[in-house]
Amino acid sequence: MLAQFLQFLFSGMTVGATYALAALGFTLIYNASNVINFAQGEFIMLGGMLAVFFAQAGLPLPVALVLAILVPAIVGVVLEKLAIEPVKGAETVTLIIITIGASLVIRGLIQVWLGKGTHSLPAFSGDVPIQILGATLLPQSLWVLGVTALVVVALWYFFSRTLHGKAMLATSFNRLAAELVGINTSWVLFMSFAMSAALGALGGILVAPITMTSYDVGIMLGLKGFVAAVVGGLGNGLGAVLGGLLVGILEAMGAGYISSAYKDAIPFVLILFMLFFMPRGLFGGKSTDRV
Repeated sequence: MLAQFLQFLFSGMTVGATYALAALGFTLIYNASNVINFAQGEFIMLGGMLAVFFAQAGLPLPVALVLAILVPAIVGVVLEKLAIEPVKGAETVTLIIITIGASLVIRGLIQVWLGKGTHSLPAFSGDVPIQILGATLLPQSLWVLGVTALVVVALWYFFSRTLHGKAMLATSFNRLAAELVGINTSWVLFMSFAMSAALGALGGILVAPITMTSYDVGIMLGLKGFVAAVVGGLGNGLGAVLGGLLVGILEAMGAGYISSAYKDAIPFVLILFMLFFMPRGLFGGKSTDRV
């Protein structure tokens, strides 16, 4: 019984760490611009698919992984420049529709370029499972959890200790006041899209050896990342991480103890529950007048 519980817990924490990275991406862009970027899931897909493409092209795995993070970051910047910046100040619903349109374009281009097949990436340090109290943990799961923890620490340092990070925080609290003290808020938006895309791509790369990847995996991963961001409190970085882990664990427990048929429904039942009873999330997201 304990082994079974631990198995579900390990599985939930692994996928939950990916949701956490997606949720952090949503949070970064929302804080910088009040935009909810529904193309975030496609950055996750891009990371996994490009890592597979570069690895199969014969590049060393570390080089392939770095390129698979850099290219989506550039795509994020292009998206901000071509789609978001020209309609600065538009209604929130308009911006959401633009990001959904962008996600459809990205998905379509990858489908045409790399096909509809499912691809796998080799595990970073072997496939021999680790036995813990009767449950098995894949070495790749440790990579997912470890790298996610490092990203959280790096983001904390960036926002609390660096001038650029503090400029992004200032913009998230009050854009007009940030502009009045000389902060280039256009640069902040530019950086937030690049960082958000890179975080999503990293999540896609880390989980690809476990779940495999294809052109359409970004849809559900992005939506579940959004659920995680809302559960933790939209705009709250720590909440995004904890929300991701919570969504992943609840999903794994529900699939294990109830039925795997309900696996994808559990996060959406959770978001409905949160919106009814705790609309600002578990940790209280950024308050805003825009709806």
